[in-house]
Amino acid sequence: MLQLDIQRFAVPFRRTSKTKKRMRRTHLKKEVGAIEKCSKCGAAIRPHRACTKCGNYKNKEVISVSKEIEKAS
Repeated sequence: MLQLDIQRFAVPFRRTSKTKKRMRRTHLKKEVGAIEKCSKCGAAIRPHRACTKCGNYKNKEVISVSKEIEKAS
C-alpha cells in the first residue's frame, strides 16, 4: 500500500487579507491604566495605593519615606 502525506487539519481556502486581519484584531489593543494625583504632594499614583513620594494614603501617613530611603542606602 502507498501512504500519502495528507494534512488532517483545516486549511483556509483563501489567504486572509491584511485589512480583514487588522479589522479582526482592533479590540486587542492595550489600555492605559488609571492614574490619579496624590492629594498631598501631587505625584502621579495608581488609585487605592500609597504614594511612593510622600507615603500618604487617604491623607494619612502610612509609610515613612525618609526612613525607607535611609534603609536602602
